[in-house]
Amino acid sequence: MRNTFEKEFIKLKDELASFVFRLLTNREDTEDIVQNTFIKVSEKIDSFKGKSTFRTWVFSIALNLSKNHLKTKKRWSTNFQDKGASLHSSSSKHWYDFKKVFKKTPESEYEIKEHINYCFNCMNKTLLLKQQICLLLKDVYGFRVRDIVEITRYTEGIVKHSLAEARKNMIDIFDNRCAFVNKEGTCHQCTTLTGALNPKQNAHIKAQQLKLVQEGNHPNKQYLLQLRLEIVEGIDPLNSKNSILNTYMLENSEKWSIEKNLEKKS
Repeated sequence: MRNTFEKEFIKLKDELASFVFRLLTNREDTEDIVQNTFIKVSEKIDSFKGKSTFRTWVFSIALNLSKNHLKTKKRWSTNFQDKGASLHSSSSKHWYDFKKVFKKTPESEYEIKEHINYCFNCMNKTLLLKQQICLLLKDVYGFRVRDIVEITRYTEGIVKHSLAEARKNMIDIFDNRCAFVNKEGTCHQCTTLTGALNPKQNAHIKAQQLKLVQEGNHPNKQYLLQLRLEIVEGIDPLNSKNSILNTYMLENSEKWSIEKNLEKKS
């Protein structure tokens, strides 16, 4: 059984790491949590009776470890990424650091789908933790409500309410901020930054090829959220074309927001 569990865990490892990273937004912390999850699973494997799937059981252990790690963390504000972009535009040091990281990405291009994924991560972090967790588990990782109950130890009512509130809040956020949904939105800032580094990448032309962008004026906002979630579901934030750049941005967003606030006060 021990050999079987190790093989099954390896199959789950990348998916598990992507889930943990979306919650923690830190690669090193994610690696620690995944490693500690493996240790916990190894220690408890004899107690696994198969009442849930192995995947559900492993996610429940990883989530518990992640929640303990997040106890001292605050929710993000919806303008964290705006402040980061603004700081890089005004600070030569930050701009230089950003260019160095950008050059490490394959072909020095910014993939528009990954921008959408990055933006989703930032906005998801502004929700209550229960909402973050339930939205990710259901709409990105495809767990059923009864599996989410098993993973989170929330009641079915709490899971369903958290899901409904998470979707409503995300719709409101993107309806007001997203330049692909609201043509006057602010989420163009990241592609503007990368466009300054590589003006030939045609990020906006590529954006027009996406169904989410083509149907940005669709009156059904839930439908637009679903299109966005389908893009997010197809991207591994730790093993994708722009993961180096997006990880850098996610790991530093909170610090940059604080720095921008101090800049304004000085």
